[in-house]
Amino acid sequence: MKVVLFCGGFGMRLREYSESIPKPMVKIGYRPILWHIMKYYAHFGHKDFILCLGWKADVIKEYFLNFYAFNNNISIDLETGNTIVHNGKQPNWTIHLVDTGLHTQTGGRLKRLQKWLSEDETFLFTYGDGVADLDIEAVIKFHHAHGKLATVTTVRTPARFGRIAYDGDRICHFNEKPQSGEGWINGGFFVLNRKAIDYIEGDETPWENAPLEGLARDGQMIGYRHNGFWSCMDTLREKNYLEELWASQKAPWKIWD
Repeated sequence: MKVVLFCGGFGMRLREYSESIPKPMVKIGYRPILWHIMKYYAHFGHKDFILCLGWKADVIKEYFLNFYAFNNNISIDLETGNTIVHNGKQPNWTIHLVDTGLHTQTGGRLKRLQKWLSEDETFLFTYGDGVADLDIEAVIKFHHAHGKLATVTTVRTPARFGRIAYDGDRICHFNEKPQSGEGWINGGFFVLNRKAIDYIEGDETPWENAPLEGLARDGQMIGYRHNGFWSCMDTLREKNYLEELWASQKAPWKIWD
């Protein structure tokens, strides 16, 4: 199953890093958080990735074009230009690096990927700045069992995030940025049918507003309640928190060998 990752935003709330590199390339431990997310999906067997690029797209392209060199010991003969990569065992991933525009909104980025997806295809997608100990296969089974166009993983967190209202498992109301209150929020891990993209008008459409509200209104979005670990990396404080978990070898999302 293809995995779509949003990697094109400006990351304005993490300006300490995002002025020079895109937020998905900010490192947790010794590797970008993007690598952590991809490694997590790959653990469940999902290794075909589509990266929606925008801000500082060249940094992400350079990382993957030089992935072997960045992640292995290398020997270079400067006279001949010959290069030897040592310990070259690397993940068998396929990565599509797609430029979706510098100022394109999140919905617009997803809309631009329609041609990369076959008709009626089901795919996974999330943001390039969040980790969890989510059971991906359980979410996929949940999605297929309900037969709707969209499944969103919901988590609990403080009031600065939007609120989601449930009717059983069906999402009956989606409000991305309320003023107060606590409850279930958009955890950012989705399973979608390609037809859900039809709810996106164009480049100026944020995925989190009209498309999700429309899917909820039409009874086409269900929510998978995740009670385990979840964290985004919007701020330096959150980056440092994830760094501490990784350094202590207690990172809940680190489930691979």
